[in-house]
Amino acid sequence: MPAPDPAPGRAVVDLLGLVAFGELLAFERMAADARLAPDVRRRAALSEMAAAEIGNYRRLADRLTALGVLPDDAMAPYVAPLQAYHDSTEPRDWAEAVTKAYVGDAVTDDFVREIAAGLDEPDRRLVLDVVHDSTYADFAVAEIRAAIAADPKVAGRLSMWARRLVGEALSQAGRVAAADRGALTALIAGSDRVDVQELFRRLTAAHTTRMAAAGLNN
Repeated sequence: MPAPDPAPGRAVVDLLGLVAFGELLAFERMAADARLAPDVRRRAALSEMAAAEIGNYRRLADRLTALGVLPDDAMAPYVAPLQAYHDSTEPRDWAEAVTKAYVGDAVTDDFVREIAAGLDEPDRRLVLDVVHDSTYADFAVAEIRAAIAADPKVAGRLSMWARRLVGEALSQAGRVAAADRGALTALIAGSDRVDVQELFRRLTAAHTTRMAAAGLNN
């Protein structure tokens, strides 16, 4: 059996643990949300995406194991704050479900991508590989626009829902930082590759663009 990799920095383990638990939750949520789909085609599409999430989780868990860290231990600090976020933003219907994934997951993914800039290889590439690509975003935008086309009044409700999701996501970030006791914050602040003010400017700009693409008001 090959020897574990050299002991990693705590911030690396914390970020991998955060992303791993996020992928596990994404699998659970997508699998549950698939039952809200209005037809079998959409149900199957979301179920396939859920399967990809559990594959991503396995890659991260395997990497943590290779680093000599138990995946359960790395994920433990994030269970309560991330679960609280999802429990407080339970979608009521299909349109809210795809909006939650499109808005909430995308903000989280953007944030994780920025943090990953402070990692060395191969962990940087692994994190960038497993955060959501454009497949789900394209699917969600099409579903949101279809819902608005069928009933234009839906746009107002989904816009308010999206604003709530962003607020909850920011609160979640604070809870994660508290649970993490500062290692991820140190990774951002201590990296010459990440400027904190510029980071939040980019996150805000990306969110505004994303809302407009879906036909929602920021």
